[in-house]
Amino acid sequence: MSLSYTQIRFLIGFAQIRKICLFLAILSASFFAIPLQAQEADVQAGKKLFNSNCAACHKLNKKAVGPALKGVSAKYDREWLYSWIKNSSAMIKDGDPQAVAVWEEYNKVAMNAFPLLSNTDIDNILAYTDYIPPAPVASASSAQAIPVSSVSSTSNDLILAALALVFIMLVVMLFLVQKTLKRIAVASGVDVTPPVKEKRPPLWQVVAKNQFLIFLMVIGFLLSSAYFVYGYLMQIGIDQGYMPVQPIHYSHKIHSGANQIECKYCHSSARVSKHSGIPSLNVCMNCHKNIAEYNGEEDLDNGYTKDFYTKEIKKLYDAVGWDEDNQAYTGDTKPVKWVRIHNLPDFVYFNHAQHVQVGGVECQTCHGPVEEMEVMYQHSSLTMGWCINCHRETNVKVKDNGYYTKIHEELSKKYGVEKLTVAQMGGLECGKCHY
Repeated sequence: MSLSYTQIRFLIGFAQIRKICLFLAILSASFFAIPLQAQEADVQAGKKLFNSNCAACHKLNKKAVGPALKGVSAKYDREWLYSWIKNSSAMIKDGDPQAVAVWEEYNKVAMNAFPLLSNTDIDNILAYTDYIPPAPVASASSAQAIPVSSVSSTSNDLILAALALVFIMLVVMLFLVQKTLKRIAVASGVDVTPPVKEKRPPLWQVVAKNQFLIFLMVIGFLLSSAYFVYGYLMQIGIDQGYMPVQPIHYSHKIHSGANQIECKYCHSSARVSKHSGIPSLNVCMNCHKNIAEYNGEEDLDNGYTKDFYTKEIKKLYDAVGWDEDNQAYTGDTKPVKWVRIHNLPDFVYFNHAQHVQVGGVECQTCHGPVEEMEVMYQHSSLTMGWCINCHRETNVKVKDNGYYTKIHEELSKKYGVEKLTVAQMGGLECGKCHY
């Protein structure tokens, strides 16, 4: 087939256009891909800088000590933000209108200066505050996924059906074997007629005539009754495992475990007082002024959700009268009726300061692995025997403890030992715990 000159020129031109389009497509893809990768790196760097420098006073979407920073670069000029972040006090002193307005809006409290942050660092922080994550796309595989429960229930039904079939087969085989043995016995001339049993007196008549057996039964009944009654009475006042529902859910696993908050930060009176004390809600607000929602693990395996924990924080705000929007106390407080878990009898003396501060006893010794408890419960029995065993087995920490220096020297000579138990120091005397 022959082509005209015009057709050949058209085909050559079309091929050139295709090459140009392909080149532009590759160039545009590389042009947009590199900035996207760079933007992602800037956002991650900005997130780290935000958490280390800004998160104490600012949130992205909510007003805290300072304003919400989501989209802050659209409200102010970039150069103004550089100066404000590095030295806000100087701008207020110079009378900058925007700086003075922000200062007056937030109770005339100047923002901390960050002179060590470079313009690039501030750009990264602003990239993080402006970042909008893409909406999640639902995949077809997830929509068509078969529920695990249906699969497991189907497999369980198959296993039960197989076991039932095996059981039926065993019953049938046993019946056939018994029938076959009976036929063999009849063919061999064996009498298979069951023998006639002799009549025996009822068991109650035999027992009634044996007075010694009656005596043994009565003694056994009385002893067993006394045993069970004694066991029941010994459980009175023992609340081991007691796990009440509190008016505000408090997770020791999150606070003591994940965040590693020391027990004596909340129960501060345990250092100096007989009682460990119930923490004031103001202690909670030391942190929760800036923590208004749960931002922990995404996948929770304890049956609670992130929304549940956030609602419990709102209960705390309602109790202390905290206005989250204006970041101020309203004065409208509500008492929280906590349910006591550990409760010793009134005739028992126990001093937390003596054990925790002087003796150096860890909280977990009595209260168990608190850092693993989602809901607090009584771990130990707290009985007299439990305390006495602890006094017999626990060595007093006398090293570098001026309280025990003189006592340790005298008692070590008396008992001829280097270490002293609580019992050797008088820990088994009745008057130590009962007064």
